[in-house]
Amino acid sequence: MVKDTKYYDILGVKPDATESDLKKAYRKLALKYHPDKNPNEGERFKLISQAYEALSDEQKRRIYDQGGEDALKEGGGGGGNFHNPMDIFDMFFGGHFGRQGQQRERRGRDTIHQMPVTLEQLYNGHIKKLRVHKNILCEKCEGRGGKEGAVTKCSPCKGSGVQVRIHQLAPGMIQQTQSVCSECRGEGEVIPAKDRCKACN
Repeated sequence: MVKDTKYYDILGVKPDATESDLKKAYRKLALKYHPDKNPNEGERFKLISQAYEALSDEQKRRIYDQGGEDALKEGGGGGGNFHNPMDIFDMFFGGHFGRQGQQRERRGRDTIHQMPVTLEQLYNGHIKKLRVHKNILCEKCEGRGGKEGAVTKCSPCKGSGVQVRIHQLAPGMIQQTQSVCSECRGEGEVIPAKDRCKACN
């Protein structure tokens, strides 16, 4: 027996609603009362998100069903401290789900890929495949390219990555040309062939 039906009423579902029913109801109401769409409905959106957060968590829902909203606030569901309503909204509509969980160590920069989608695909969900090529650090040499300390300054360009050549065209006439160093390919550093990493060359 459910003691308090306030949260169920806010979402417009019955107390025996399934997880799928709750999700559908929340999604529909969140789209309708989101502050971007209805700036005057901020409080209502907050209540909708609060209700969904309590009912979508199995443990919080059990506490709510037995003791109502007061039971949740008294410590049964985290002391009544609800998360930012936008976090739940983000979870459904492409935000950063799990940002409060364990963060993975990132090795590279974020990449952005533009992908054309229709409004219908955004609303109903759609699967698109994307092939991404990216450079990753060699695990064997940890991105150094060779043994530790094997990297030396390129002698032909003196570490600048650019070779400057001066040609005398005629007496009193000179020409200066600049080109990428052929030895280090503009890197300014070289690794002797014998010390290069065998895995990434």
